[in-house]
Amino acid sequence: MPLGQYSRLYPAPAGMLPPLTGLARAAGAVIMDIYARADLGERAKADASPVTDADHAAEAIILEGLRRLTPELPVVAEEEVAAGRVPVIDGRPFWLVDPLDGTKEFLRRNGEFTVNVALVEAGRLVLGVVFAPALGRLWRGVVAGPDRGFAEEVAGDDARRIHVRPLPPEGATVYTSRTHGRYSDLDIWLRGQGIKVAARKIAGSSLKFCLIAAGEADLYPRFGPTSEWDTAAGQAVLEAAGGSVRREDGTPLDYGKPRFVNPWFIARGGTGL
Repeated sequence: MPLGQYSRLYPAPAGMLPPLTGLARAAGAVIMDIYARADLGERAKADASPVTDADHAAEAIILEGLRRLTPELPVVAEEEVAAGRVPVIDGRPFWLVDPLDGTKEFLRRNGEFTVNVALVEAGRLVLGVVFAPALGRLWRGVVAGPDRGFAEEVAGDDARRIHVRPLPPEGATVYTSRTHGRYSDLDIWLRGQGIKVAARKIAGSSLKFCLIAAGEADLYPRFGPTSEWDTAAGQAVLEAAGGSVRREDGTPLDYGKPRFVNPWFIARGGTGL
């Protein structure tokens, strides 16, 4: 089925944004309740990466809500996959969920963590919602269908449309990951592209995609490992705002790959890049 030709399995994407926003906020509320505790319930997963009580509590809220909203769609969620519960996609649209993207940032208590929910069809993104509960910022966007190209930031009951910006005359603001930044790879790539850099900044989680989408930055090259649930919602917001996320060879970063693992990619804002 071509992307954007709505399946009987889910409602029109724009109509799902309000309930998804509610789910993200509910997950964010339980995350912040746990964030206020002295004991965050930290333990290690089989791959030695950290997980907390907040990851599991937020994921439970989102899973329950998505199964009510779209009972026929599979949900690929980070902690479910870590526990060996991987749904069969079988060509159907599916949800990608990272209930607490930036667990290490959560443990550092720096506020740079997000709730990520995205819908995928035919390997491409349909929509995404990203909520940063400690910062009180929520972004959402629709990539497919008649409302494609709709992206906004929501604060309380107020919403404003967002768009990527053209490359400023002084050069690009480039984001890297605090946890996985590799400056040698980044420097080599920037020199090879001939990109003038005005500022370099560091941030955790999917915040980087959303800051580019909101016209607050320009580039996020990722030369390190990520999983699809790390990137899907942020990529959807960025693409809806006029940006792009592509592999090093220039092809779009797609979804439903083996083991849900991403290659290296470049997230870009507006013209001039």
